[in-house]
Formats: sequence, C-alpha cells, structure tokens
Amino acid sequence: MSKKEKESTVVSIKAPKFMTSKFKVKGLTPLVIHRFSAKTKNQMKQKMETGKAASNKKNREAKMTDDLYQDARYISKDGWDGFNASSIRCAMIRACSLVGFKMTLAKLSVFVIQDGWDAKEPQMPLIRIIGEPTKQEDIARVETGQPYVCVRAAYHNWEADITIRWDGDQFTHQDIINLLARAGMQVGIGEGRPNSKKSVGMGWGTFEVIN
Repeated sequence: MSKKEKESTVVSIKAPKFMTSKFKVKGLTPLVIHRFSAKTKNQMKQKMETGKAASNKKNREAKMTDDLYQDARYISKDGWDGFNASSIRCAMIRACSLVGFKMTLAKLSVFVIQDGWDAKEPQMPLIRIIGEPTKQEDIARVETGQPYVCVRAAYHNWEADITIRWDGDQFTHQDIINLLARAGMQVGIGEGRPNSKKSVGMGWGTFEVIN
C-alpha cells in the first residue's frame, strides 16, 4: 500500500434528520414579563452618539405606572401578547445540565419556532401567551440598594403552544417532552424564574407540559 493510500480517509456525513412538533404548556405560577424600555434604549443611543455623560444632579423624571406597564409588554404585529421565543430554547438548553447532556450539543440541536414577531422590534421572535395581562407592582432595589417600585406585566392562568424543531439523531420525541418539562419546572422563563441570574428567583415563570 502506498503512502498516499495510507493517508487517505473516507468521511461519511449523515443528512440532518430534523423533527418538528407542537407542545401545549400551562403555567404553574404567574409569568412576569419586563422588556427593556425602548425609551431607555433611545436615551442610551443618544448618549452614545453625542458623547455626553449623564449628570448625577439631574432630577428624576416623573413616570406614569400605566405607561411603564404597557412598555413592559411584548406585543406582536397582530396585537397579541407574547414572550421572547428564545427564553424557551435557553431554558431547555440549561435543563440539559440536569441530566448530564452537553449544553453545547443542545445549542445545535434544539430550536423554537416563533408564532410571530414583535411590533416595536421586528427582529424579536415571540410565542403567543394565551391569557390576559395584569399590571404588577413590586418593591425592588437598584444596585445601590435604594428601593423603587418595579412595574411589570403579569399573566396568571396562562398557557402557550410551543413549536419545537430538533435533531432526531440527538433527541427522541419523548426526550424533548421530558426536557421541556424540566425546563418548565426547574428553570422557568421570565422575571423571578428559579434560574434567575441575580437571585434564586421568586417562584415565577414555571410551567408544565399538558399534552
């Protein structure tokens, strides 16, 4: 056998085998939503473009709580309320760490199909919330420790239909059901979820798979 023949390697790559299914989930606890304020984003943009630093002696601007509540919601182009579709995908990927599956592989294998797009930020994929929003006011603290009233949108007795697309060579249909169930009961979505980055959560944003 020649040296050239010894060095040659045959590579065989299987075609992707993706599967898609829709799952209904039901909230176990309230889903609390707080989108980043468009007004704050515009102020940050203006500051970046003008190069002016904020004044520490600036009087605090008056804010209407009804306006803050409306700004906290994600509303689609068709007028329904939703939440960021990526939150389900992130929760499922995070749940992989509970069962010893590599999260890096899950990033390449699990995807969530949106129901629509946000009206204010058309690049934002949304899952439709089946439920009515209410204004929720809580006492929170900024990083300096000062208390303030945090106004957010809350959905009680909520449901959603989640369309998931996954790599059939990595997960079975039952795997996806179990992973989604773990994401709902142990990770959560939205504000105050069990897997909150800055706290142990408020017990909000948990759900179960009901089909």
